[in-house]
Amino acid sequence: MNKELSHKAESFIRHYYHEKGLPDVENRVIAVHAEIAETGTYQHTYAELEFGAKVAWRNSNRCIGRLFWESLKVFDRRHLEEEEDLFNALIEHIDYATNKGRIKSTISIFRPKENDKEIRLWNHQLIRYAGYEKDYGIVGDPASVEFTKICQQLGWQGKGTAFDVLPLVIQVDDREPRWFEIPSDHVLEVSLRHSEYDWFKDLELKWYAVPFISDMRLEIGGIDYTAAPFNGWYMGTEIGARNLADEFRYNLLPTVAEAMGLDTKRNASLWKDRALIELNQAVLHSYKTDQVSIVDHHTAAQQFHLFEKKEKKADRQATGDWTWLIPPVSPAATNIFHSSYEDRMDTPNYFYQDAAYAKNPSD
Repeated sequence: MNKELSHKAESFIRHYYHEKGLPDVENRVIAVHAEIAETGTYQHTYAELEFGAKVAWRNSNRCIGRLFWESLKVFDRRHLEEEEDLFNALIEHIDYATNKGRIKSTISIFRPKENDKEIRLWNHQLIRYAGYEKDYGIVGDPASVEFTKICQQLGWQGKGTAFDVLPLVIQVDDREPRWFEIPSDHVLEVSLRHSEYDWFKDLELKWYAVPFISDMRLEIGGIDYTAAPFNGWYMGTEIGARNLADEFRYNLLPTVAEAMGLDTKRNASLWKDRALIELNQAVLHSYKTDQVSIVDHHTAAQQFHLFEKKEKKADRQATGDWTWLIPPVSPAATNIFHSSYEDRMDTPNYFYQDAAYAKNPSD
């Protein structure tokens, strides 16, 4: 018998039964041990899977939005085997979660890793923009340059714009990866404009509505689900202070500052700060105008404080990675900045894993 798996499985099952106040835990523990002894692994019931996915969100140290962990919608996709069926399930996830802008926190869980057999989604996010390396610089998202090249090697060709949506790349076990174009009518995007600066719309910026993380491993009771894409909704600074502002991403602060007529030759003019605020204001204004779910960082910090209170009331400790929980804009104006957290990785949880294409070179 796999003693490590048996220990993790029993620990999770007892945790689940205790927190849910369910009877007959001993019978379930005995059944799980017997299943592991016979097959080398065990299968979660849907209720266990749902609980594990929700608690994994609750335990996610780097997430500021954990107040809503109990509302997570869990799609059980463990029965799917064919790439086309997985693709269709991902499109269903995108449509359900997007919900015409009223975003729903959702996770789709495909069959777990067993021995050398596993399902992997090569994308970092289900929806993300391509990055093209040109002689004069990068067009699109610099963070996507490597993966864009991989997609091109597989046969995909984008339009070469700054906002081309990458295809979904799916690999089942040791089969060749396959790519699928996401139909444009399944991708909700928000054109960015500013409530005060009419010229902002002339920058022709946009961003997609929903952040679907698709390359992390979900671990529940010793079982690894290597394909378990999930989403919440954006905190505005993720787009306005990171994706569009970071020098190694779209690097738009100089562009916005120039349009504002700011003095960019002196750091003391605080041109970066002023451009950053207006870029973030444009993001929030545009999403809210289009009725697409988004939260500002001050509200998110208040929600996290409420999450801490609820965890304390439940006799649980809210763990956290402080460096990730503080927002990238005005962190000292939030209660999180003045707090401390134990950066402890409890399970169930979501874990980083090596990019699937790193061990599957296409060339």
